[in-house]
Amino acid sequence: MTAMDIDVLIPAYNESGYIGRTIAALRKLPQVKRVLVVDDGSTDETAAEAAAAGAEVFRLLRNRGKGAAVLFGARFARAPFLALVDADLGDSAVELKRLIPPLLEGRAEMTVARFPENRRRGGLGLVKKLASWSIRRSTGWRAQEPLSGQRVFRRELLELLSFPPLGFGLEVALTMDLLQRGCRILEVPTSMTHRERGRKLSAFLHRGRQGAALLSELWRRRDRLVRGDFR
Repeated sequence: MTAMDIDVLIPAYNESGYIGRTIAALRKLPQVKRVLVVDDGSTDETAAEAAAAGAEVFRLLRNRGKGAAVLFGARFARAPFLALVDADLGDSAVELKRLIPPLLEGRAEMTVARFPENRRRGGLGLVKKLASWSIRRSTGWRAQEPLSGQRVFRRELLELLSFPPLGFGLEVALTMDLLQRGCRILEVPTSMTHRERGRKLSAFLHRGRQGAALLSELWRRRDRLVRGDFR
């Protein structure tokens, strides 16, 4: 097994209090060469905390959504492999190391983190169920973590996206488009943890935005869903 170089890209919006520990954990991994943070119009100290933790920070003047932030930040990546990581993983971000071996061994073109089965559920799971059904309907692949934002892949695979992704529709768009192009995706069990959003109003609003973005991406790919067109 040979070594690999990874640039980690973190799209972040109002993640102060979490992002510093996430970056510190990632920088413990020898494969990680740079940590790039795109501050997506935050109104808190996200950018300052990320810079203090050793990340290269790029700031967007207004909130443009996760998909736009990732595509913006990817322009500054240089390593052969790119990792997408959520800002709120904290110390558990070190679990990114588990996504690396399958790529080195040639078993997948993209690896996706699976979270522990016993983690606390915050919502009803409707967005996740829709995402899983859509991926299976259009590609034949059964995703257990269709919305997981923790992924590692060759940087040039972003060019295979059929459309620039809208907001939180990024993950499903990436999965559907790469599978459509014949890429292999492997979900890898990890011990990663997010901060708990629970059932507060802000959490339901977050899931609502996520659902709306997913529907936008599915509408763009509606021909695949109608035909069930997978190969």
